[in-house]
Amino acid sequence: MMMADFTGAHTRLQMQHELSLRKLIEGSEYQEGLNYDFNIKGELRHLDTNELFVFNYYNVHEYNHKRYQALGHFINQYVYELLERVCMLQKVYIPSDATEDEPRSFFFMSKNALTSSSRLTVLLQDRGVFCAGQWGQRIIVSEGLECGTQIPFIKKALQSHGGVIVLNPNDNFIDLKTEKERLSFSTKEESLTSMQSIPKRYSSSPEEHTMYVWDHFISKSKAKNVAFIAHGYGGLVFVDLLVQRKREVMNKVYCVAFIDSMHNIEHQTGSDPQTQEWIQKYCCEWVSNTKPLDKAVHSLMKINCPTLSAGTKNYGLAPSCCLRSIFKYLKSTLEKTNRTAFTRLPVATRSRTSKKTCTK
Repeated sequence: MMMADFTGAHTRLQMQHELSLRKLIEGSEYQEGLNYDFNIKGELRHLDTNELFVFNYYNVHEYNHKRYQALGHFINQYVYELLERVCMLQKVYIPSDATEDEPRSFFFMSKNALTSSSRLTVLLQDRGVFCAGQWGQRIIVSEGLECGTQIPFIKKALQSHGGVIVLNPNDNFIDLKTEKERLSFSTKEESLTSMQSIPKRYSSSPEEHTMYVWDHFISKSKAKNVAFIAHGYGGLVFVDLLVQRKREVMNKVYCVAFIDSMHNIEHQTGSDPQTQEWIQKYCCEWVSNTKPLDKAVHSLMKINCPTLSAGTKNYGLAPSCCLRSIFKYLKSTLEKTNRTAFTRLPVATRSRTSKKTCTK
């Protein structure tokens, strides 16, 4: 996706007063200290000074930390709105059999992703406080939405006429404190109230969340060609899925793009040569490195897939830096897969048909 595609849609919503980080912050305890919004380029700037976000706003570190946590909360809500209103994705609540008052998690997917798309791209983020649609919250704050969110990846996948699923692996618990209590400066009984949370069924961990979405959605989709793009801990989660659902994953996933993945093939796959061979053949990894983009990087692991430089030393910027390379890899691998499948089809001889035509 070209940057203009994203910023254009983002700007139109802002001009129509339909989307604003500032509107989400208004009315909160942090309204005065968080006088920020995203500009037309998707960069977080102070509304009066146009400066970058400043962490040290108060004289008390604890207050500054809580202010930053509050900003992260509002960014989560803002990105959710972008996914639905800019990318036109649908929010899907899980588990599907949840009762009305049961805590639920959710993920996002494009319309008809499971029913009409021959290709499906699944985005699996790193572990952290950030939620669906983000590669990293610090990068959003310092560099902007273009670098820190998954929106450019989503747009690129949709432009290729494929379906998209955006997982939400870090949405694991429901906090029994009210939203106002969580975002408040008050720290009384903090150690006690912080324990007042319960795990969400089938989403209590990134591994469990991903497994549930695979079992109930991805594995049942009509898409014959599924690709995963996994960042950081998301790579470890994918390998866990591969080990747990080996045959299904191998039959449906045609390639995986890892970005600074935390997986360990030898430890996670044990002594299973088939799984190790599949990873070496159908996966590729981009890592933060001083080498130019796409240059080969030596891996410390004895068993690993091809490893290339992401073109940056910055871990948080790695996904945005290798976006084009990843989609080039997905495209070439899919074309190779389709050619292989085509050559395996029975070849019809034309001699018999020609004789029939001639005798008419």
